[in-house]
Amino acid sequence: MTQLLKISLPDGSVREVPPGSTPADIAAAIGPGLAKAALAARVDGELRDLNRALEGDASLALVTSRDEADALELARHDYAHVLAEAVQALWPGTQITFGPATEDGFYYDVMAPASRGPFTLDDLPAIEERMRDIIRADKPLTREVWSRQQLIDKWRAEGESFKAEWAAELPEGEELTVYRSGEDWLDMCRGPHLPSTGKLDPAAFKLMRVAGAYWRGDQRNAQLTRIYGTGWLDKKQLDAHLHRLEEAAKRDHRKLGREMDLFHLQEEAHGSVFWHPRGYKIWRELEAYMRRAIDGAGYREVKTPQVMDARQWEQSGHWGKYRANMFVIPDEAPNTEDEGDLVSKDADWMALKPMNCPAHVLIFRQGLKSYRDLPLRLYENGCCHRNEPHGALHGLMRVRQFTQDDAHIFCREDQIVAETRAFCELADRIYRDFGFTYAVKLALRPEQRYGSDEDWDKAESELRQAVIDAGMATPEYGWEELPGEGAFYAPKLEWHLTDAIGRTWQVGTIQSDRVLPERLDASYVGEDGEKHRPVMLHRAIFGSYERFIGILIEHFAGRLPAWLAPTQAVVATIVSDADDYAREVASRLQAAGIRVETDLRNEKINYKVREHSLAKVPQLLVVGMREAEEGTVALRTLGEQAQRVISLEAAIAHLKAEATPPDLRRM
Repeated sequence: MTQLLKISLPDGSVREVPPGSTPADIAAAIGPGLAKAALAARVDGELRDLNRALEGDASLALVTSRDEADALELARHDYAHVLAEAVQALWPGTQITFGPATEDGFYYDVMAPASRGPFTLDDLPAIEERMRDIIRADKPLTREVWSRQQLIDKWRAEGESFKAEWAAELPEGEELTVYRSGEDWLDMCRGPHLPSTGKLDPAAFKLMRVAGAYWRGDQRNAQLTRIYGTGWLDKKQLDAHLHRLEEAAKRDHRKLGREMDLFHLQEEAHGSVFWHPRGYKIWRELEAYMRRAIDGAGYREVKTPQVMDARQWEQSGHWGKYRANMFVIPDEAPNTEDEGDLVSKDADWMALKPMNCPAHVLIFRQGLKSYRDLPLRLYENGCCHRNEPHGALHGLMRVRQFTQDDAHIFCREDQIVAETRAFCELADRIYRDFGFTYAVKLALRPEQRYGSDEDWDKAESELRQAVIDAGMATPEYGWEELPGEGAFYAPKLEWHLTDAIGRTWQVGTIQSDRVLPERLDASYVGEDGEKHRPVMLHRAIFGSYERFIGILIEHFAGRLPAWLAPTQAVVATIVSDADDYAREVASRLQAAGIRVETDLRNEKINYKVREHSLAKVPQLLVVGMREAEEGTVALRTLGEQAQRVISLEAAIAHLKAEATPPDLRRM
């Protein structure tokens, strides 16, 4: 008698099915609605094809479009395969390589046949239309197991040199799978996939752009064409994404930075920012705000060197981990007799600091520390350098020189949870002052790490408990644990901000570290008179000033809150006879602490209003002879059509209230 398989379902029930049954069979047995909606299955937690036979007793969860993360991953993977099939159908002789799903879509790297040049944007409409034909054909996607030699022979016979090269490097005994689309087209892939192309929505994808890409990412290899697309579960999701992209383009901090005269970047200093007076005013306001916050929270501000000996970085462990991204220089003066050449190949090495933590340990080690001195909270607006690749640089968001709002809390074991909770509450206050909502996530131990499992268990538990104590380990705060995503020396809490158009930005972190104090020999004298290691909490809230300013510019679309705006008000005249009164108004505003400018140009007032609106000035005070005689101003607030005529005293009070930073309003 055949032994039935026992399949446990999420509702706790168990179904007995014959060997060879598939998740699709079980979905059909439960009901026709589920059979139609099912896209794939999780078998003992592993995502699998719906039509792949079950091999034994297992737990089973059917995946539908309601399981959005899994469904999107599957759909985007399938869109990539459909893209490759479409390109080869349109241009026989095209070689395909690989095409994964991405964060918001998919891409595929292909090589055009020798008879034509690389693919361009002009080819995308035809490819899209053929993709829709393939989707509407509802071609079954079936999994097949092949031997390595079968794959090599197939790809070589069809002139697929890239696929043949890859197949030849696969392990001899490994189970290799291909997926067939209908009867003819197939691709080498681990899967899983949807049951058929018809499960995709032909109106829910769009090809976006093309770019060059080297085979296997090596510029010595052949150059391919990478075709990018965005793919979703339905047209509504696609439209929402395209709208977000349109909004993001309008809010691009690089564009607004130019228009508002805030900063610029240029080749003479790759990845470093030239701050203009207006942009640096935003920086200074943020810096002042953060100093008030950290002073109130009991931090002590420090300043540490930019360049430190390589041996320090070796001892800390950063040399082995970050050496490729560090700017290093020989610790030796140039030989002026040889036109500045460095005289010795054996010089000791120095490095521009890529992070501040080892320097803060060195400050902690100066002088004997007692358990009564802890916690010791050291803060630095620390300028760091990392040698990021040119292609990775992106405005203020990815730079080589950046300044962190960096701090390290040296504490005893019994203080970790309380200190982390206090940081959670401080971060909450600050992010809310800027109008952000956020999610808190706990990044757990990576595979490659320093420290014992016992220390990692402890550190993860402490961070988790702090979030629970702060009342933030809830769906309201987007609480989530991320296996394998911690730093090499410590787990960390991450703050993911949501901006005005729904994008998320990972910004703040706190990490519980027992490794660095050990490696750099930091200690304090405990109550028992013995030496003990402090635990080091690495923490930041802005992350970096550069990136946080970029996020703010895009979040507010340049319309920064009045307290952050470089120019908070402009006094503009209607006629030149009111110039003296305009100067008086500006003088009174300046005396009240308002950052104000005057516009006395011989231009029409509508022109001035438009120009200052484009410059994102929060308040425009329009004055003419009538206002001069009555001691009033016509106040125009950015984003509002109407103006209101109020007394100068009322205008000063209003602007002063608007220009007060949120933390000072609470006092």
